[in-house]
Amino acid sequence: MTDILRSEWTKIRSVRSTVWTLTITFLLMVGLGGAISAASKATADGQPIPGDDAVMTSLTGMMLASLSIATLGVLVISSEYRTGGIRTSLMAVPRRMSLLAGKIVVFTVTALVVCTVAAAAAVAVGLAILRPASVDMGAAVQSVLGAGLYLTVCGLFGLGLGTLVRHTPGALVSAIALMLVLPQLTGVLPGQWGKTIADHFTTNAGMEVVLDQPGNPLGPWSGLGVYALWVAVAVVAGAVLMQRRDA
Repeated sequence: MTDILRSEWTKIRSVRSTVWTLTITFLLMVGLGGAISAASKATADGQPIPGDDAVMTSLTGMMLASLSIATLGVLVISSEYRTGGIRTSLMAVPRRMSLLAGKIVVFTVTALVVCTVAAAAAVAVGLAILRPASVDMGAAVQSVLGAGLYLTVCGLFGLGLGTLVRHTPGALVSAIALMLVLPQLTGVLPGQWGKTIADHFTTNAGMEVVLDQPGNPLGPWSGLGVYALWVAVAVVAGAVLMQRRDA
């Protein structure tokens, strides 16, 4: 397994798409968070901004950053199918589940480190701009760690969809639909059953680890757990098809 991990690390760090998508993810988190923080300060007319609001404003780049890191997750697997490199990978590692596990481990560690650092930098820049009177550092740290975990799970969602679909544009469209479009549409479903679906639907649940949304009964870690279950379904379905389909 060590050789597989070493091979996957070599592959993921040697392609330009990895560098670009990780850089874009970082810039979206820090740049967009800083820009929104500056805009919020300008419209506050000198009024103090609560610490919790300042932290959340600093993390407003997460929505677009989640798509960026999901794109990297898709490319980790779909790019090999597109170029035919998957055949070489399977010749070197005939055990397909070991190959997929290696990709998941290397991607998870890489994404978690970069996304957590990006979240910490975004909060630091946002707080420096907004200068709230007081900040609950415990809550701020939880938001930073939660943002790093949330973005990493978004990336794994992309990897699972990439394994399932094997086609980069198709997997990206699926990621956009499941992470951004459908979660918003579930909010218009009628009745209690509609609210339950909305509360437990992908990113609606996952965002609880960063932002406690009013009316959502899930807590931070249970919300992340629900989102992780959605991701696990995509990854397992992709793994089953990877075993059954030709390269």
